[in-house]
Amino acid sequence: MCKTKTRTDATEPPPSISNRSTRRTRPSSTSTATISSGATDSARVNSSATTSTSASSHSSLASLRSSLPENPHIYSFSEISSATNNFLSKPISSSTWRCTLRSKPSVVVKRRLRRPLDSAQLNHLLSSISRTHHTSIIKLLGASISGNSIYLVYDFASGATLSAALRNPQNPSFTLLPSWLSRMQIATDLAQGLEYIHHFSGENIIHNHIKSSAIIVSDPSLNARICHFGASLLVGEIPDPSSSSTLQKSNSRVSRVEGTRGYMSPEFITAGIVSQKSDVFAFGVVILEIFSGEERLKYRFDEGRSEYERISLIETVKDALERAEDGMLRRWMDPRMKDSFPGEVAEKMMRIALDCVHVEADKRPDMSQVAGKVSKLYLESRVWAEQMKSPTGISVSLAPR
Repeated sequence: MCKTKTRTDATEPPPSISNRSTRRTRPSSTSTATISSGATDSARVNSSATTSTSASSHSSLASLRSSLPENPHIYSFSEISSATNNFLSKPISSSTWRCTLRSKPSVVVKRRLRRPLDSAQLNHLLSSISRTHHTSIIKLLGASISGNSIYLVYDFASGATLSAALRNPQNPSFTLLPSWLSRMQIATDLAQGLEYIHHFSGENIIHNHIKSSAIIVSDPSLNARICHFGASLLVGEIPDPSSSSTLQKSNSRVSRVEGTRGYMSPEFITAGIVSQKSDVFAFGVVILEIFSGEERLKYRFDEGRSEYERISLIETVKDALERAEDGMLRRWMDPRMKDSFPGEVAEKMMRIALDCVHVEADKRPDMSQVAGKVSKLYLESRVWAEQMKSPTGISVSLAPR
């Protein structure tokens, strides 16, 4: 694990020293002038090389330090209030504001505390969470507590939410992700980021709020970045895994938590059980959203029964896979991809998603297994995309949509 900036020290190499030779005989005046000129040129070369090396060293050091995780900050409420202009400027939502804190572009998220949290406990949890450093996770910079609320400060990430990238109410035909490969990139980033949270964050952390509106599609690279990492632990939705040996050994925890309809696992709905397998379930739902372009739940009015019928992506993709040979899966896919995707890879991806949303938590795969399979399918998609650029060996589906 990388050390923090405060513990990272580096020194520049000393300037190189030229070897000197002493002549026993005194050279002529002409020779002396020639040697002096040569020495001057040599000194200039050495000086230029030293300056170049020094500049390169400074640049490398600055790059290294900027890439390392920082120590978390505990902000005062007055600092948060001042940065957000008393929570009146640049609101992203009713509980989220964009601002600049300590010269760093940031996002402040207000959440309700579910358990008392003093400064020592807050510092301990922040230190645990801030050890994580992954390109697919938006970094938690620090927090502030005021009354029964906690204000979480995250690094600002430029881009749009995944839900907005897939569905624009003002322009339904537009999407930021028009190609199969761009969507596979999002799925791969998300799988690897969630694998990191579950297995490499050092605290066996559960995210608990994986959903398309909590994922940023970064601009302009179109990579996925997970929002709100560590929020569930800090607000008290899940217990601190380091508080007892029992919790460290358990992969399932019962707690009073909130969820979003359509992303909640069956065990959460029926018994309030939250575990890493709950994140796996939500991940599967997001995968179905990515490739269908549809919302996780839709409601259709049934005229025969005079009531609304709820339609789940999980049920529709099951039906599409059962009749994949009849072209149902291709018709299920987002038409804005223009029917251009590798059929076998697409079917494998949807089956992975269905494994993730299995009704029984124990039968859902671990995120390490999922990340490995998705990464492999991403590489296969890259090969397919390269072949599609070539005028030979192109296979075009003429299946009806």
